[in-house]
Amino acid sequence: MGNSCTLAPMQKLTKTLCALILFVAGSAPGLAQQMTALETAQLAVETLLQQVRDTQHLFVTDSEAYYGGVEGVLDRFVDFNVVAEVVMNRFADSASDEQKQRFGQILRRNLTRFYGAALLTYAEQEVVFLPSENPERDSPESTIVTMELTGGGAQTVLFQYQMFLNDGDEWKLRNLSLAGINLGRQYFTQFSALMTQHGNDMDAVLDNWQ
Repeated sequence: MGNSCTLAPMQKLTKTLCALILFVAGSAPGLAQQMTALETAQLAVETLLQQVRDTQHLFVTDSEAYYGGVEGVLDRFVDFNVVAEVVMNRFADSASDEQKQRFGQILRRNLTRFYGAALLTYAEQEVVFLPSENPERDSPESTIVTMELTGGGAQTVLFQYQMFLNDGDEWKLRNLSLAGINLGRQYFTQFSALMTQHGNDMDAVLDNWQ
């Protein structure tokens, strides 16, 4: 049975406040090492959903402020430079550190807008974390955390977070699957096509990334 985050209003407020405190403090030495991948994902998702609930009114009137808040949460949860390497795939070996960092910044903007817009529909829905489907594939350094957003009039959507343990003993996201769509793989297809189109000129690919 999954781990539901649906709570009575006062319980939910208490959990959210605790999540915000712990998640912000998660970068402190020692605390990150005490958190599992699942705990990190749970705190991050609750913090992100609360951010969306608090600022969704800005989506129409000041979208940059709305996305800026979402990005602030994602920055603590996602290693965008590693995401860039995942998307580049076999091309990452020929990319400079500067190009990887530049692409990480591009993906930060893309994913913030993709994820931020998608969560508007599900901000008030039930969050359920599911047990690992393939625990034998998990390792002390990498795992997949699966979450469902469901309830109300919205369709149930399955999220799968590919997590890894970084050099600072913090669990970070490196890839995301949404409703069965592997974003890293989908973006790699786009990246590979642009590399072919631009004669393997990586800077031109980054200049033309949409």
